[in-house]
Amino acid sequence: MEKDITDSTRGESMNLEELYKYLYWRMDPSDERAIKRFQQIIEVFKKFRDSGLVPTEAKILDICAGTGIAGVAMAKVTKAKTLTLLDARESDLKKSKDWVKIAGLELKPKLVVGDARNVAELVDEHDVAILWGLTMPHFDAFDAVKLFAGVASILSEDGVFLLEESDRVYSIFYRTGYKDILVETKTDTYTLISIHDGYDPIRGVFKRTYYKLPGFEKITEQAHRLWDIASQLSLGSVFFKEYKAITPSEHGVIGVSTVLYFRKPRKKVADEILRR
Repeated sequence: MEKDITDSTRGESMNLEELYKYLYWRMDPSDERAIKRFQQIIEVFKKFRDSGLVPTEAKILDICAGTGIAGVAMAKVTKAKTLTLLDARESDLKKSKDWVKIAGLELKPKLVVGDARNVAELVDEHDVAILWGLTMPHFDAFDAVKLFAGVASILSEDGVFLLEESDRVYSIFYRTGYKDILVETKTDTYTLISIHDGYDPIRGVFKRTYYKLPGFEKITEQAHRLWDIASQLSLGSVFFKEYKAITPSEHGVIGVSTVLYFRKPRKKVADEILRR
């Protein structure tokens, strides 16, 4: 293993590794559509920088970073001192060097392979933390408490947490309707579908099993929490003194969803939760 990679994975991360082999997401630096998305992220971060919402020359942490598309974009826009990328999938993290090259940076990110719920144990203090790309369904209600507490604990006193998310209660349950069978990805060689496999009312998650067609090959089982914006914003208000939602109509960048903005962590609250 490369020396600049810290490994602290848990068993379930392998399920995500398998899922993301087939679940297409625009973050591969070799994909032209991902490069377009990279430019969109840069555009919204520039607006945040120019509005004084994020500091410059800061220490940046990208959580659930994938290939580091958002973290590198933030590092470029703010001329970051350091950049740390945290994800459960080592194979994706290694692609971050290509985003660094595309961005024209000389910065070498620190790569940490691990569970975002354990962020407080995996990284030191940072000034800005990012959780980008509609990632919250991977965290159930209790996971989210630990995640927010962990992020608050490792941010500086005036630290900022940016979370890109959408309202799935409205978009899925009201506008679309929850589907027992859903096509997740379709390519020239395969189709990935997911099938409803139960609901856990204690964790607040929908269970789905993923299959690859043709052949009906089982890929993985996953549990998803279909979050709404209000729940995430209210949860963040417990751990941060300042909080607001910046909607697409407010930031004006096509391709970027609502950004939940948190600042000035309540460290005593976070530490108390993490000690439980």
